[in-house]
This record gives sequence, C-alpha cells and structure tokens, in this order.
Amino acid sequence: MTAPVATRTASWYPSEGLLQRGTVVLLPGRGEHPGVYERLGRRLSADAYVVHVLELDRASDTERTAADVAQVAQGAAAPLVLAGSDTGALRALAVAAHPSAAPDALLLVGVPTTGDAPSTSNWDEQLTARTACPTHRGRLAADPLFDRTALDAPVPPDLAAEAAQAVAGLAALPVLLVHGEADPVSPVATARELAARLPESALATVADGRHDSLNDISHRSVAATVVLWLERLRAGSHRTSVVTLHQPSTD
Repeated sequence: MTAPVATRTASWYPSEGLLQRGTVVLLPGRGEHPGVYERLGRRLSADAYVVHVLELDRASDTERTAADVAQVAQGAAAPLVLAGSDTGALRALAVAAHPSAAPDALLLVGVPTTGDAPSTSNWDEQLTARTACPTHRGRLAADPLFDRTALDAPVPPDLAAEAAQAVAGLAALPVLLVHGEADPVSPVATARELAARLPESALATVADGRHDSLNDISHRSVAATVVLWLERLRAGSHRTSVVTLHQPSTD
C-alpha cells in the first residue's frame, strides 16, 4: 500500500494479516522525493516493517521535521527507526536529539560533510556518483520530480553543525551507518569518524558502493543488512548476530 507521491509522506505497509515488526521513517537527501524509495519501501514492508518516507523541502528545518516525525510515529509499531540519506542523514541526527521525536534507533546512509558535492554539474557524472544500478539510473533520468541540480549545492554548514552538536546526546542510541566504499560525494572516512563518536553504532560499508547506497547496484544486499539489523534491534540485542556464518574446517 502506498500513499501518492504528491502527498508529504509516502508509506508502505505489510500485507494484511502480518504483524507489524517495526517502523522506519526515512528522510530523503538532496534532490530526492519520497517516491525515489519505493523499491526499499516495498522490500522492507515485505518483511513486515512499516516504511514512511517524508518529503523535505528548503523550509524543512529541524523543528518542523521533528513535528512531522512525531505525527507519523503516533501509534506506530515499535521499534521506531529514524533513517536518512545524504543531507537527510544529517537532518535525522538533528531530529533524533529533538524531544518530540524520540526514535528508538537511527539508520544513517551516505552521511555527507560540509562542502560535500560533486566536482561537476554534468548530469551523467552526477548520476554516476549517485548509483551504478541501471534500473535506478533510468528511473532518475525519467523522473520529472527529481531535482537534477540539487547535488550541485554544498551541504548547508548550519545543518552540518546542528547534526554534529546532536551527536553528543545520542551516545546511547543504536545506530546503523551504511556507506559506499567508492562514494565520490562523501568519503567513507566520514562514516568511520561518525561511528567512532557513536558508541552503540555499527558501520556497514558497501564494496564499490556509490553515494545512494539504498538505491545502488547492491541495494538487495544493503536492504538485507538493514533487515538483519532491524531484527536484532527488535529482539533487544542490536549487537548480537541472529545468524552466524561458519566456514567449514579444512583440518
């Protein structure tokens, strides 16, 4: 089930009869709108998680976004995970520290830093920076709602500063960071440095991954990693693997 893209929120729900196992509220990044995450929404909802993607615009400050998250979260199935990609990840950090939001955990994807932007305004090169997935590339190229120029703009320094300030108050919050190892917009070192400041965090790096990890060529593996983390979070042990892979002995 989805809400129309024209609304401020797009939502995906598990099939009727399934117990809702948790709720993910995602904040998009530069140039994106909620419909960009349809594939992720369908995949997580198939595993019985509710997914809401909020529409952010230039007027979406932390106060307003926190109010939107709080409204969507009313009566939502726990755990409530606040997610964000690109600048949406920075906004998620800031919102998580706001008293009206109170998420149970954070999912941060492709976290940028002040000044992060491609070195070119050429659309083909920007598309390559975002994703290597041919299906997603085709969707973005044909999407009239997608802002092709948004990634040209550097990360707002005030947003980066607000997110950095919020980190100190989030030490007890479980966090999953996902970052492409070949991200040309934001180096993977950015995620490593942030993970070091968040004691309850786990960092998942994507081999040859670009900036939009949730919609990159390895999106299935990334979604599976997110689901495994959600399952651990739901069980109350986000640091303990549910399934352990053992290599056969060669002795």
